[in-house]
Amino acid sequence: MDRQRVLCLVLAGGAGTRLGPLTADRAKSAVPFGGLYRVVDFALTNLVNSRLRRIYVLTQYKSHSLNRHITTTWRLSNLLENYVTPVPAQQRLGPRWQTGSADAIYQSLNLIHADRPDIVVVVGADHVYRMDLSQMIDAHVAWGAGATVAAIPVARKEATQFGVVQTAPDGHLIELFLEKPSDPAGRPGRPDRALVSMGNYVFDTDVLVEALHKDAADEGSRHSMGGDIIPALARERTAYVYDFLQNKVPGAEPRDAGYWREMGTVDSYFDAHMDLCAIHPMFNLYNREWPILTHVPPDPPAKFVNDDGDRLGRAIDSVVSNGVIVSGGLVRNSVLSPGARVNSWSRVNRAVILHNALVSCHAVVENAILDKNVVVEEGATVGVDKEHDRARGLVVSSGGITVVGKGQVVPR
Repeated sequence: MDRQRVLCLVLAGGAGTRLGPLTADRAKSAVPFGGLYRVVDFALTNLVNSRLRRIYVLTQYKSHSLNRHITTTWRLSNLLENYVTPVPAQQRLGPRWQTGSADAIYQSLNLIHADRPDIVVVVGADHVYRMDLSQMIDAHVAWGAGATVAAIPVARKEATQFGVVQTAPDGHLIELFLEKPSDPAGRPGRPDRALVSMGNYVFDTDVLVEALHKDAADEGSRHSMGGDIIPALARERTAYVYDFLQNKVPGAEPRDAGYWREMGTVDSYFDAHMDLCAIHPMFNLYNREWPILTHVPPDPPAKFVNDDGDRLGRAIDSVVSNGVIVSGGLVRNSVLSPGARVNSWSRVNRAVILHNALVSCHAVVENAILDKNVVVEEGATVGVDKEHDRARGLVVSSGGITVVGKGQVVPR
């Protein structure tokens, strides 16, 4: 990889409609995750820790908070030609917005032409995982591939939501790539599993540029990387697949090796948070050899107060951020972001509490997500009675998770 000039593009323009109401006021990749982080931090961390530090982040949908986060958090040394730069949709090719992930890159080809890289790495911005992308680049070069797709095996019933890869007998060359098939093909020897795309790609620059021009000229195309570009390159027999399970991340433990979650729905977002709360979490935030990087606000340490009978401030099997105050309430199996407050005699169980949300005295919050600055008033409940939640206008996911949108007040 050291002999290659590599440019990285992060696709962060998605609206994330299935994550509503968390995306009502922000891009999907700007949604907070894991207490301190935003979803985009995981993609950027993987690139930077992989020593790939020339990065453009392509944004579009409600990108203000995302652009602000990137410009204030991800400041690298320009002296060493390192940068993370947000690039909003510019309409450089006419008065129209980006119509797909491939079109987002096509409308930003000026960045590639100006940089003249040997290799372009393209990653999505809405997944939680660790990955050393330099290993994928090395495999791409060794195979002589024009394009390489990172993929992971999942249960066949889950594969309908992803691009599915079928390989030649060598296990590397992609023979067929189908975007969200209704009946995914199983893997050889494992018919219950399918190999799906993670949305991470490595391209030889000339292959990518030529494919984008062909796609732009195709009026029937959806201009999607997974739906159009990769299937076309597979037909040309220049696309290969990289097995994510072969990736070795420094400091990774067996239980979190191969961990990858897409933040596509409320339920997947919630479940990924619950993965953090176990004594031995499925995804280990405490790997000091591959730290997840972000801006940490200058809040004071978390505080637990009151020890008077049943008025006891405590948190069990939970992730609690700086600036949190648990004042006489009980928190279990939950993730609390900076500035959250849980008051006396309240109960929080299996919940994601975002920045500066307040759970008042005697309130109960369970199987729920509270967005920033939510106030749950004294004696109110969230997530306890799903029909009552719906009647109040709250969103309840198909998995039974109640979501309270930013700044809402939940009365008793």
